[in-house]
This record gives sequence, structure tokens and C-alpha cells, in this order.
Amino acid sequence: MTAAKPSLPQYQRNPLPSMYDLPSEDSAEPGLPDEFHNLQPQLLSATLRLSQYAPDNRFTGTDLNLYYDIHHPLWHKRPDWFLVLGVPRLYGGADLRLSYVIWQERVSPSVVVELLSPGTEREDLGATERQADRPPTKWEVYEQILKVPYYVVFDRYTDQLRAFELVGGSYRPLEIAERRLWIPALDLGLGVWQGEYEGIERAWLRWYSSAGDWIPTDTETAAWERQRAEQQQQRAEQQQQRAEQQQQRAEQQQQRAEQQQQRAEQAESLLEQERQDKENLLAYLRSLGVDPDELERGRP
Repeated sequence: MTAAKPSLPQYQRNPLPSMYDLPSEDSAEPGLPDEFHNLQPQLLSATLRLSQYAPDNRFTGTDLNLYYDIHHPLWHKRPDWFLVLGVPRLYGGADLRLSYVIWQERVSPSVVVELLSPGTEREDLGATERQADRPPTKWEVYEQILKVPYYVVFDRYTDQLRAFELVGGSYRPLEIAERRLWIPALDLGLGVWQGEYEGIERAWLRWYSSAGDWIPTDTETAAWERQRAEQQQQRAEQQQQRAEQQQQRAEQQQQRAEQQQQRAEQAESLLEQERQDKENLLAYLRSLGVDPDELERGRP
């Protein structure tokens, strides 16, 4: 009897191109992302904390080809950063993604972030029109095809944050107050933070909590914990020093008390010695037949 062959996972049975078939980057696009385009998405992922979704039930993509049209399987966009909710962190629960393929994943991103570059600014902001026989623009894909609820654009040169929410099938600009944007669906906010990340001081995009606090990275949390531990150690050492000083003062006070007791005992001993000497003298005078009282009365 021939053993049955194990069934393949759905994504391997699918006749359509999968992430293993589609390229992970556009070979026709010259150059590679600059350092800011590498670091900024890292910071977004490092500060993302979602209470409703476990880390293994969401995916964040950085400069990853996103294939969106089943009828044109090579058409893709490459967001600088995007968040998808309700999908496994690993493809098929087992593998790192090479690309994000909508017709397999069946879940569109909830947030897309584009970092403006001089060559992509007009397209990022929806100012370009689709050309005949060409794929749709980035704006069209996010708004009309993927229907991404939140589209965020950050200009690294002016530190300007802009955001759009999908309302009635169209993007509407959101009001940005104090360079911060609250996203109720995530119970998180995205804002412009001035600080140092990976040794570079500048304005960065990062997430903040409902309390308005910037969410720390794991590295920052570890550093703060070390700092708190050092401060607690310093406070413990200071308290120990104060306790030792108090102990020293108590011992000094005890020594002074003992010295005073010794002086009192010495004074009492001297008085007792004088009394005994006086009694001995009086006894000696009496033995000689001299009345000490008469001597005392006859003293001028």
C-alpha cells in the first residue's frame, strides 16, 4: 500500500505567483535607500506597541515590494513602512517574507508611511496623474485599491508631518496639532520627536501612548532600567552612609556618656577618699586626747 503524500500548504498549492516567485526589489530602480530611510522605519517598528494585537499577529514591512493587483502580478509599490494587522508575523507561520502579496495575504495595510524624497514627493502627495498604459500611482493604490485607512507622509527636510484618513473612499487630510497625530483604531499616536536615535540627533517619527508619553525602544528601556538601578544603588549607598554616620554619632554619644560617667565616678571616688581621710584624721586626734570639736571652735 502506497503511503499518501502529505498535503502542501495553501500558499504552495496556489497557482498564482507567490512571494517566492515575485522579486523582492525593483532591479530597474537605481540606488539604495539612504541611511535615514533605513533608520526611521526601524524606529517606527521598535516603538510600536499594540495592546489589541500580539507581536506574532501583525506585520511591519520596510522597503518591501507590495503586490496589489492579481491581474497584473508584477505591479507593486514599495512603501517606506507599513503595518498590517491580523496576519501572522511570519509567512505561513514559518518563513520571513520576501514580498507582501495581497491576493495571498488577503489583508491590506492599516497604516502606510512614506518618507518624502525630492524624486518622489509629487507622487507621495498625490500630485501626479496616472499615465496611459502605466500602473496606477502610489496615491491611487493606497486610496482606491488597497483602501489603506491611514496614510502618513513625513518630510525629513522640513520635519513636516502630514496624514490622511480614508473617509467615504477618499483621503481627507487630518489635523496635526503640535506635530502629533492620534490614531484611535490603534490606540496609539504618531508624532515628531526631537532626540537621538542610533547616535543621530534630529527629528524622528515615533509612536506615543494615550498618556502622551513617547514609547521607548527596547534599548532605551534597558538603558533607563540600568539608570534606575544605578540611581537606586546610589540611593541605597547614600542611605547606608547616612546609617553609618548615624551609628558613628550614636557611638560617639555613647562614648561621651561613658566618659562623663567615668568622670562622675572618679569625682565620687575622690570625695569618698577625702571623707575617709578626714575620718581617719579625726580618729587619730581623738586617740591623742584631742577633741576635734574643740579645735574647730577655737579656730579664729
